[in-house]
Amino acid sequence: MSLRTRLSLILILSTGLIWVSAMVWINSSTRAQVQTVLDARLEESANMLGSLIREGGVTFTEPFVLEDTSAGGDDPNRLLYCQVWSLRGELVGASAGAPNDKLAQTPGLVTSIIDGEPWRVFTAVNSELGLRIMVGDRITVRDSLVSDVMRGLVWPALVVIPALTLLIWVVLGRGLSPLAKLESALRARGPDDLSPLPAARDPREIRPIRRALNQMFEKLDHVRRTERDFTAFAAHELKTPLAGMRMQAQIARRAPDEASRNRALEAIETSVDRSDRMVRQLLDLTFIDYEAADPDPLVPSALLDEAAANADLQAQAAKVTVLTVTHSLPMVHIPKVLIQSALRNLVENAIQHSPGGGTVTLSARHEGEWIVFSVRDEGLGIDPAHRDRVTERFWRGPGTMSQGSGLGLSIVAAAVQRMSGRLTFGSSQEGQEVRIHVPLSPD
Repeated sequence: MSLRTRLSLILILSTGLIWVSAMVWINSSTRAQVQTVLDARLEESANMLGSLIREGGVTFTEPFVLEDTSAGGDDPNRLLYCQVWSLRGELVGASAGAPNDKLAQTPGLVTSIIDGEPWRVFTAVNSELGLRIMVGDRITVRDSLVSDVMRGLVWPALVVIPALTLLIWVVLGRGLSPLAKLESALRARGPDDLSPLPAARDPREIRPIRRALNQMFEKLDHVRRTERDFTAFAAHELKTPLAGMRMQAQIARRAPDEASRNRALEAIETSVDRSDRMVRQLLDLTFIDYEAADPDPLVPSALLDEAAANADLQAQAAKVTVLTVTHSLPMVHIPKVLIQSALRNLVENAIQHSPGGGTVTLSARHEGEWIVFSVRDEGLGIDPAHRDRVTERFWRGPGTMSQGSGLGLSIVAAAVQRMSGRLTFGSSQEGQEVRIHVPLSPD
């Protein structure tokens, strides 16, 4: 169902409900007012007839029929009928068409049932004349008056409601035309067109939609550029060690002696290790970017010991010592795969940038609502001028001598962001310290 149809139905149903409620209220109010007015007329007519009798305008020498000039003959729809009874219970006179039965048994205003039909009757007792004067009318006549009033409201409604429905449909169509134009503009765009929507004089309610769409296009464009650059960089970085392995394999095949062959094989092993690490890092990035991870209850010291153990072979090859400094710390609730990936890449980076014989120290401490993991090396450190760029993917600082791919710290930054943590860098005067702040609770 379209928005236009839904709004039209809501407005039409609301208008119809208001109209019906108004008619119910008018019917009730009109019925009460008619009842009050006609009851007053009954009382006034009874008192007037009593005055005429007292002044001699009407005499009773024998029973007679008192004519009511408000309507002629015995018309059953005439408004008023009267009876005059003596206090002894004798019928003295009655208007034409009045019932034979007594209209009421008690004085004042009462509702009587005569011949199975409800009547409204007023009885005036005149002790001076010795008479009971009764004036009444049929309740069906009163209902007919109210029905005439209601019919006067229903017939205009039958004309107004269809006209109102058409008017609502047309007005909503014009009011929603900016949305229709926006839809047309989006349909006309190609799948590769992520440029912002052109500015337009939209209503105030449409502007947030246009702004949100432009922000989404901007983010999608950024993601697309990032993925394109990522693919290009990854292909380039993988191509380099593969080309090196091919060349070293040819050298090993043609080596004139065992020493040359061993050097070529060592170079191949180095290229394989570099390619293996890059593939693992690419897999880490893919998981961090696109996979969901639930928090796990983890012991910080166990995470540090595991990271040190996993880096043991790399540390031995680089002649670097990896130490862990552990304390009694509360458990932390974070996704295990994310913190493992972050710590592994930090430790590998630290070993790669440490001099031979250096030490990489892993530690953790409790600071308020945070657990702070720290990895410190004894290398040259990160130039403060480049700290804003070290977490960019495939970025390596100028003059870097290591064989890294430029993915390590970008993986750490992405994982820390997914854990709602912070990544900070310490002083580089005596080596480089990188800290990961993660919250104790997943909230």
